[in-house]
Amino acid sequence: MRVLFSHSYYLRFDEKQWNAMQPYAPLGTLVAAAWLRQHGFDVMLHDVMFRHSPNEIVSTLESYQPDILVIYDDGFNYLTKMCLTNMREAAFEMIRLAKQAGCVVLVSSSDSTDHYDGYLMQGADFILLGEAEQTLLELCNQIRNQKVLADTISGLAYCAGSQICRTTPRPVMRDLDALPFAAWDLVDLDAYRQAWMRSKGYFSINMNTTRGCPFKCNWCAKPIYGNRYHARSPEHVLQELNMLHHHYAFDHIWFCDDIFGLKPGWVAHFATLLKSSGMKIRFKIQSRADLLLNDEQVDALAEAGCETVWMGAESGSQKILDAMNKGITIAQIEEAVAQLKRRKIRTALFLQFGYLGETKDDIRLTLNLLRNLKPEEIGVSISYPLPGTGFYEKVKEDLQRKANWSDSDDLAMMFKGTYGPEFYKKLHRYVHTFYRRIRNRQQAAQLNLKSILKMPLYALRDLQQQKILRS
Repeated sequence: MRVLFSHSYYLRFDEKQWNAMQPYAPLGTLVAAAWLRQHGFDVMLHDVMFRHSPNEIVSTLESYQPDILVIYDDGFNYLTKMCLTNMREAAFEMIRLAKQAGCVVLVSSSDSTDHYDGYLMQGADFILLGEAEQTLLELCNQIRNQKVLADTISGLAYCAGSQICRTTPRPVMRDLDALPFAAWDLVDLDAYRQAWMRSKGYFSINMNTTRGCPFKCNWCAKPIYGNRYHARSPEHVLQELNMLHHHYAFDHIWFCDDIFGLKPGWVAHFATLLKSSGMKIRFKIQSRADLLLNDEQVDALAEAGCETVWMGAESGSQKILDAMNKGITIAQIEEAVAQLKRRKIRTALFLQFGYLGETKDDIRLTLNLLRNLKPEEIGVSISYPLPGTGFYEKVKEDLQRKANWSDSDDLAMMFKGTYGPEFYKKLHRYVHTFYRRIRNRQQAAQLNLKSILKMPLYALRDLQQQKILRS
């Protein structure tokens, strides 16, 4: 039986990300494809990352003639978790085209888990709810055996006549080492390499070491893995790193976990294994300020080759952090940044403006935090309510006309905040300008001829792009 995998993230439909041109292959899709292949299915990937239109799937449907199309979004990519309407509409069009070609259509994504009825109304046969590999395998086996008993499979939504049905939720997987490595051979990694080399001068590839997040920030949606947290063993991760290094010669790794190294002792063990193997890697991660203050976490990250840590600082106001149920303090953020700088690890901060109750005084505190900490990178967003969160429940009555952004640079205020939508659009631009001034002054003060000569090409290119260094 032939199973065609695809996903709904079209880079061209997200202008901000297209201009940045730092694409990562659909990791979750590749793991699911490897899982089915391991169980005897013939699989193929129609990767839409660089495609122009959903209609391009027609030629793949005609040449491969699959029995099943699985639109399986990459749950490790924060962009797919945003449930952007441009990508939803693309998924709807692929569903329509696949049904015309006679395929059974299965969909797995954050958006389809939240809005399974909408996807079923567009013609999808089954929606895989939550973590999907085991549900996918059970369903495909039944389709192969020509005897589908959907009500016996956990984690499904489907139509039975005119009625939409949901089966019982499926528990998340605990033994992540039981999953195969992603089917990297199905994707054209040369296209990703070329994009990265043009934009950054090095090639970054994505990996995961965990699933889920146990923390309960009340704006963070977790429709796939929920609040559970499970980790692969450091040994299993190192095996995959060895394979990727041998076959694809990456320069850099993005460990795309929601939280990297939460399990006590994991990072230290990983660093020891890396050192023993002789492999040296450069990587970036996401973490939390409080976790970076535990024992020797930052030292272990530095030993393993960590270059950049992204932290969800969100706000410089403790009042706002508490309202978000963030569970960290401003003092912890400041100390974590200090510890990272001590080990020469780049600090990157996510900032969020527009949360309920935020005032101009809270905004000033956030700008002061930026001024004092001087992170190497920032990511700035406007509060974005997604289904399944406490934040969404508080503002859902305001979401009558618009409940999702069209692309990642939409930044629309979809609820009634302290200030109007135009204020936050101007604030977004101002924060980036404010930050660039801080960084430019800091970097210009640190530059000298000796340090410039020691910089790798990609770092010099960054300085030129920021107009800190002239060609």
